[in-house]
Amino acid sequence: MSKLSNTLLMLSYLQNGRKYSINELAEKIEVSPRMIRLYKEDLEKAGFIIETIYGPYGGYILVKNNFNISSSFNNYDLNMLKQISPQDDKQKEYLKTLQDKVKTIIDSNSQELIPSTIQTTYNILSRAIKEKRKVLITYDSLNKGLNERIIDPLELFYLKDGFGIAAFCEKKKDLRHFELKRIKDIKLLNENY
Repeated sequence: MSKLSNTLLMLSYLQNGRKYSINELAEKIEVSPRMIRLYKEDLEKAGFIIETIYGPYGGYILVKNNFNISSSFNNYDLNMLKQISPQDDKQKEYLKTLQDKVKTIIDSNSQELIPSTIQTTYNILSRAIKEKRKVLITYDSLNKGLNERIIDPLELFYLKDGFGIAAFCEKKKDLRHFELKRIKDIKLLNENY
C-alpha cells in the first residue's frame, strides 16, 4: 500500500479512541515501527493531535479528530464481506484481513477516547504539562480520605486499570503517581514549576 493509504489506515485505527502501541499499529498496517512514527508526524502536520502515553501499557491515542474516516462502515458492510467466497488462499487471506480491519473500525466507534468521568482532569493535566504549570488537586487517598496537594505534573501514562499522572508532590517532596479516577477536584494554577 502507498504511504497515504497506510497513514489513513493508521488514522482509522486511532479514530476508534483506543490506545495502540507502535508495534501493534506496525503489525496491523504491516510496516515497520519506524514508519508508524513517520505516519504520526504526518498526521500531526495535518492537524491531528496524537497523544503519546508512556509506560508499560503506553501507545498512541488520537486526541483531536477533524473528520470521521470510518463513518461509512457498519455491520451490514461486514456481513457482505463475510458472504464473499474467495477463489484461492491468497484471496482468503486478504479478505480475512479486510474483514478484521472493518470489524476493528466498527467495534471501536462506540469506545470512548478517554472516559468522560476523567476527561476534564485529563485535559487540565495535559495542558499543565505543556505549559509547565502547577496544579492543585483534591485526591482520594484510600487510607487517609480526601486531601489537597499541589503537584508539578510531568507525564500522563496508562496502566491496565486507567490513566495516571507522574508528578512531583510538593507536600511529600517526592515524585508520586496519582490515578486520575481518584482526583476529585482539580485547579490549574498560574504558578510555573
